Amino acid sequence: MTDMCYYEVLEVSKDCSGAELKKSYRKLAMKYHPDRNPDDKEAEETFKIVNEAYQVLSDDEKRSIYDRYGKAGLEGQGGMGGGFGGGNMDDIMDIFNSMFGGSGGGFGGGFGHTRRDPSQKYALDFEIELPLAFHEAVFGCEKKIDITYKTPCGDCKGTGAKDAKLETCDYCKGQGQVLMRQGPMQFAQTCPKCHGEGRSIAEKCESCSGKGYHEEDDTVTIKIPAGVDSGNRLRAQGYGNEAKNGSRGDLYLTFYVEEDENFIRNGKDIYVEVPVFFTQAILGETITIPALEGELDLELKQSTKDKEQFVFEGEGVADVHGGRKGRLVAQIRMILPKKINDEQKELLEKLQESYGVESRPHKSTFDSAFSRVKGWFKN
Repeated sequence: MTDMCYYEVLEVSKDCSGAELKKSYRKLAMKYHPDRNPDDKEAEETFKIVNEAYQVLSDDEKRSIYDRYGKAGLEGQGGMGGGFGGGNMDDIMDIFNSMFGGSGGGFGGGFGHTRRDPSQKYALDFEIELPLAFHEAVFGCEKKIDITYKTPCGDCKGTGAKDAKLETCDYCKGQGQVLMRQGPMQFAQTCPKCHGEGRSIAEKCESCSGKGYHEEDDTVTIKIPAGVDSGNRLRAQGYGNEAKNGSRGDLYLTFYVEEDENFIRNGKDIYVEVPVFFTQAILGETITIPALEGELDLELKQSTKDKEQFVFEGEGVADVHGGRKGRLVAQIRMILPKKINDEQKELLEKLQESYGVESRPHKSTFDSAFSRVKGWFKN
């Protein structure tokens, strides 16, 4: 797998966006993390390669070099370091929150991980992807969301053992850790059999099949702030899995915003393409265009050019943190007639002739070129 293309490693296309790259990375890193795959050397190696690939592709400069020259081009660039040290640390913090029940702060998550109780069979936090319509993300909304969360099994008190009877782990002798030696170094590692609890199940609980929990369905209402975008993450406090003491973890929502038919979003800025007939562009005219909160008057000056942009400050999307709005950028798309009748042709010819030399700019531009080309063949 080490020779695989980084895009294949992360299961994305070569033209993927940053949000798509991050989403796939988080999914794979969580899937292959060593704490979720104890004693699985293949998963550990895959985890290192996933981090190595993301470390390169999440950096615009390294990604550009990789696209042109492959891995060889990154030698000496600091882009080939594998292991957990690679990648964007914010992404790694997010993943740890999702796996281990870290407590963040409000919108965007955060990292406040505390060591999880080894007797807890599952992470208290969990994450879901929430699709939003374009206008829901721009203006904010309230969403009713169906979730499934874990609650500890009452019959086994969340232990997974019949009648909650556990026996001392025979692998670590109840210590929850085992000592490992690597050369002259000795270090402690969480026991792979009891996962640090020091005790193991003698007989599985029949009610939960040894899992230690049941699953409950619920519908919750979440307030989505205005200005969220694809890849943004929101923490809904107290809607996660239930602990044995009755407290609840947090629900993390990662947004996917659907595209709009007319508006194109780039961060806080909104772009809208404005079709304009060539006569409107030549003569100038005030036209009405759609905006996020209604309509705007766009004043076309005489001789407006194709792809020319008109900027409206404060008509874009509100910043999700500060509330300041971006711009609305109207870009002109020139429309030419697909066919003309005899009368229109005659009028256009008269118009062209009225401009004289100005109507045939190619002649003056290429006069010197014609002379030079002829000179090339005289000899």
